[in-house]
Amino acid sequence: MALLTFGVLLFACLHLIKSVAPAFRASMQNRLGENAYKGLFSLLVLAALALVVLGWRGAVPQYIYAPPVPAQHPAMLLLVLAIGLMVVSSRPSRLRRLIRHPQLTGVALWGIAHLLLNGDSRALVLFGGMSIWAIVEIVAINRRDGVWIKDSAPPVQADVINLLITAIVVALLIITHPWIAGVSVTGLLQQ
Repeated sequence: MALLTFGVLLFACLHLIKSVAPAFRASMQNRLGENAYKGLFSLLVLAALALVVLGWRGAVPQYIYAPPVPAQHPAMLLLVLAIGLMVVSSRPSRLRRLIRHPQLTGVALWGIAHLLLNGDSRALVLFGGMSIWAIVEIVAINRRDGVWIKDSAPPVQADVINLLITAIVVALLIITHPWIAGVSVTGLLQQ
């Protein structure tokens, strides 16, 4: 469990540097150079992800709570919404006029949905930790950037394309989830 916890903390701290400690980030960029800083940052993020994967696989889960069965379908809807938010985070969308940080909001919803579906210690560390990081990051960025200046609304076709991309990503995740996490999404809903 220590590897998993350290991996989540390392990932969160690395990503919080830009919004919480911009002076430290600038001094590191000046000291190392822009490309060296980006390279070091990327290597550390990869190390954090490796720690998360190794920690998840190596930890023996201890059940803390029983996930509420009636929450399964709403949790799945939250996951679809989370994926849709992650899709629109890098694409034009009318949704971006309603949600300032779609990717971080998507991560928070992804974590919350997984906590509704999993009640073990590993899930609490990974999904709870990532949700807390995303929420803290949203607050820190809002504080750093100040007033939100919204983009103009894109054409409706952009949102139709976003829905299609979301549907494809959801389908791919349903297919690959047993390989990624060792749990079938459809099997979970039949319990």
